[in-house]
Amino acid sequence: MSTDLYELTMAVSYLRRNLTGPATFSLFVREMPPARGFLVCAGLHDCLDYLQSFRFNADDVGYVAGQLGLTADDQERLLDLQFTGDVWAVPEGRVVTAGEPLLEVTAPIAEAQLVEPALLNFVTFQTAVASKAARCRLAAPHAQLIDFSLRRTQSLQAGMQVARATAIAGFDGTSNVAAARAFGLTASGTMAHSYVEAFATEREAFIAFAQDFPARTTFLVDTYDTLAGVRTAAEVIHDLGLSTTSGIRLDSGDLAGLAVQSRAILDASELSDVRIIASGGLGKLWVVGCVLRWQWQQRAVAARLRIARAMALSAEGLRTCLRCWPRHSCGRPRAVHGVALR
Repeated sequence: MSTDLYELTMAVSYLRRNLTGPATFSLFVREMPPARGFLVCAGLHDCLDYLQSFRFNADDVGYVAGQLGLTADDQERLLDLQFTGDVWAVPEGRVVTAGEPLLEVTAPIAEAQLVEPALLNFVTFQTAVASKAARCRLAAPHAQLIDFSLRRTQSLQAGMQVARATAIAGFDGTSNVAAARAFGLTASGTMAHSYVEAFATEREAFIAFAQDFPARTTFLVDTYDTLAGVRTAAEVIHDLGLSTTSGIRLDSGDLAGLAVQSRAILDASELSDVRIIASGGLGKLWVVGCVLRWQWQQRAVAARLRIARAMALSAEGLRTCLRCWPRHSCGRPRAVHGVALR
């Protein structure tokens, strides 16, 4: 019964008058928001699941009857309803622009009317998430991107939808274990500040975590003093011989600047293979800025770097790029190897 009340009043009126002819409802965007040139479709999977199971049970009809004063005939008609129409949709992961239908439903008008709110909910939310994830992927085409959103989404169901939508757009993993299990994604995670604070010293926390998970060790270095934490992590990584399986995570402060300084500390410790992961309040513009700043600061000490012309891609070029995700790589160096968005 996930529909709006006015859809029910219209549907009851249609059915009373035997208005059962087909109607087509199209879901599209009239115009794009400023600085947005495309959308990445998502949410179709949930739409189809919903339509396959759509019907009213006796309790549903009893509640609606009490709200609208329905007759026995009205209630019988609602009990007989199920979705019998057709669905035409853009496949998930495809790019669309303004005026292009993402989804169309053709069904007897009462059926099409009643399912409208749920379909809008599924498609608009998940398409918005997938589109933002795609812009992040374009801004950082060679970095590892992780969905860290479960603690911030408006419900657990939304957390599952975000994990799936970001994966469609090319993200490499999710912190959401349930989503990773359900959708066959890579579960990713490091440690929290509470873990570091549970030990007498930061070094003790790092050693304990590395001993328990030597194959997936990433140290959160900003619990106290970020650069001091990087140096401590470098010592632990060196002492335990984890240079090829470990990383550090930055979660606060000037992430772009700290990434450059952290890279210098790690390289000076002969730990050039240790990855740097950034998290906390990140988005497309931050990712672009981080890459640009990394390039600018490295020109004095290294060969000139190039940034992918992500913001200049046309819609057609974007379609080609999306088909390549997420496996394409050219080995270009980055200050931040991984980004966790939440």
